[in-house]
Amino acid sequence: MLEKDKLKQLKITATKIRKHIIEEVYHAASGHPGGSLSCTDILTILYFHEMRVDPENPNWPDRDRFVLSKGHCAPALYATLAERGFSPVEELIKFRSIESYLQGHPSMKDVPGVDMSTGSLGQGISASVGMALAGKLDNKDYRVYALLGDGELQEGQVWEALMSAAHYKLDNLTAFLDHNGLQIDGKITEVMSPEPVVDKFKAFGWNVIIIDGHDYDQIINAIETAKKTKGMPTMIVAETTKGKGVSFMENQAGWHGSPPNKEQRDQAIAELDAFLAELEGE
Repeated sequence: MLEKDKLKQLKITATKIRKHIIEEVYHAASGHPGGSLSCTDILTILYFHEMRVDPENPNWPDRDRFVLSKGHCAPALYATLAERGFSPVEELIKFRSIESYLQGHPSMKDVPGVDMSTGSLGQGISASVGMALAGKLDNKDYRVYALLGDGELQEGQVWEALMSAAHYKLDNLTAFLDHNGLQIDGKITEVMSPEPVVDKFKAFGWNVIIIDGHDYDQIINAIETAKKTKGMPTMIVAETTKGKGVSFMENQAGWHGSPPNKEQRDQAIAELDAFLAELEGE
């Protein structure tokens, strides 16, 4: 279990990341806040507690790798990388602007710390499998982490990648499913249901762990279990809330790809500032 001070600091960091997400999509007048907010806690644990990375040397060969397979949630990744020191925080409000390197989807050519360009759903997890296989062939001890959206599971390429990962016994690969239940057109079960996802992952030869994707101890324990699991990759099914941290965005499919207006931005920032003040006052 995390020490109280460490837990507090991680929650403060996550709240700052959520504020950045709101500012990014507000200033761009476009982007995907809902799914970015739902995966923030996972990214916070990976980059500020777990992963072996060096902001001063983003291409360090022995670093752990992270692939945002649901590339449209770039605001969360950019904010996390900026808070971790890979790029200036001040750049975030230029998200999606013509003069910025922060494109609507992550580009490994332009953004320090991005390990794979993603956007077309299903391609990120596929690249992750290749990275993990390369690590095995090169006898490297780095680990590969990937984050998928649950709507992304409707892409057939995802299942080809999962099949390959199990076939090659890639126990250096840990994937997270951001299981918030919503996609751009509504509930995933109504659009094109991928359920039962847990049974399907198991059938494809993966070790499966189910957690609360906003509980930091559960996230950390699942990662530790994955590291100890040999001979098979691990899928961590994280039950999350789309729009987490902003009351009027929570569990609303409409916030999948819609930016807030000024009034909504102000309300969101006020809520997050209040939570931040509460944390810092503890």
